[in-house]
Amino acid sequence: MTTLPNRPHTALLVIDVQQGVVAGAHERDAVVANIAGLVERARRERVPVVWVQHSDDGLAYGSDEWRIVGELTPDPAEPRIEKNYSDSFEDTTLETVLAGLGVGRLVVTGAQTDACVRSTLHGALVRGYDTTLVSDAHTTEDLSQWGAPPPGQVIAHTNLYWADQTAPGRTAGTVETKDVSFAPS
Repeated sequence: MTTLPNRPHTALLVIDVQQGVVAGAHERDAVVANIAGLVERARRERVPVVWVQHSDDGLAYGSDEWRIVGELTPDPAEPRIEKNYSDSFEDTTLETVLAGLGVGRLVVTGAQTDACVRSTLHGALVRGYDTTLVSDAHTTEDLSQWGAPPPGQVIAHTNLYWADQTAPGRTAGTVETKDVSFAPS
């Protein structure tokens, strides 16, 4: 159970599924399709969908690369968080938005597994959120030429260690798209 008082709701967090971020991502189409299915389900169940978009020197705000991929269409009423750091909470309005929605549990999807997804998972857990990573709805590009493991291994490793995360009064873990529940922990 979240350590955030009076925050019984769950939100679906979609991190950086932007054209320039996932263009060369591992199993891109399958991951985007899983996220699209979760977005549709969250909307049907009246679960907030929160969109996060990164920008920096290599990903210019407003550029084609910065835009959310064409397969996903944020509703104008759904919150959008603009960020410049890996952790979606860092120097953004995410905490304020989630507090306003009464959210204490996050279901996390998106990209890049080894950067913004991991940073946001840890950022959420230390801030008191219950945090579930959707194991087949996050991805990364191949950074092996710079010494990283192949993307499939990065994703598998993240799923492995997040499945066993714990913190006092908070839950964490992983679940496949087909088994996602938006009910409170």
